[in-house]
Amino acid sequence: MAIPDIARKTQGQALTKPAHLTHTTLSLTSSLHCAHSPRSHANALATMRRLHLAAVLVVFLPLAVSAAGTKEAAKAPAAPPAPPNITAAMAKGGCKAFAALVAASPDARSTFQSAGDGGVTAFCPSDDAVRSFMPRYKNLTADAKASLLLFHAVPVYYSQRSLKSNNGVMNTLATDGSANNFNFTVQNEGEQVTIKTDASDHAARLKSTVYDKDPIAIYALDTVLEPVELFEPAESPAPAPAPAPVADAPKAPKKTRHRPVADAPGPAAAADDTSPADQKKNSKKSASPAAPCLRWLAALPVAVAVAAALA
Repeated sequence: MAIPDIARKTQGQALTKPAHLTHTTLSLTSSLHCAHSPRSHANALATMRRLHLAAVLVVFLPLAVSAAGTKEAAKAPAAPPAPPNITAAMAKGGCKAFAALVAASPDARSTFQSAGDGGVTAFCPSDDAVRSFMPRYKNLTADAKASLLLFHAVPVYYSQRSLKSNNGVMNTLATDGSANNFNFTVQNEGEQVTIKTDASDHAARLKSTVYDKDPIAIYALDTVLEPVELFEPAESPAPAPAPAPVADAPKAPKKTRHRPVADAPGPAAAADDTSPADQKKNSKKSASPAAPCLRWLAALPVAVAVAAALA
């Protein structure tokens, strides 16, 4: 009989009846003293060795199996740590006021925490920014408050480096189909990451990294993000007036060369220059007004004489 067969055959017996195994061994030992044949003596020794080997295997085999199982268990990788509590990380990083608002909203709190399992990037306004925004926040309904809070996170993990290379429009945790877009635009101004919404004239600036370990990233902002679905859109800036046409500079007057003008001739010179015929005409003109007077003077004596005669 082979040794393994003996081990299998005697394993159960050794575990359940150790006294029987001891009795068998003693019986075989006593039979060795009683046997007179060399062949019988050799067979008895071989049987005794097999039984001792079977007993050793029965005792040490379970220990070897247990040690192997412990070694395999030690080699198994440890389970990944659970993601951190997002609101606790926000509060620790300087966003206590915003974390308190999230914790006070059941919908926002559960959505933030469940999103951390698949990857999320949150943007939490600083305490000063939340404090100045509180009068407007208090006027919102419970659903609007939850939407505003969820508007500050996107369902994708972005490290700061990847955030700089993924400019453009992004959906948020508040996005719900085409009816409620609730998206914003990420832009870079040099090394500065900014977030622009249609309801605000000024872009929010990323101030610092609160937490960054895959699959969760949290960044602090200098202002509260305002979705256009909850607030009036910002007025478009008026176009700059067209520049007025530049008037031509007045040209300098051209310099003209004036010819010297001779002085006008005086009265004497004018008389000298007139021709003799003109002088004769002028004399007649000057004499003609006095001629009638001379004729009346000549007729006066005749009239007197006639008057005297008639008298």
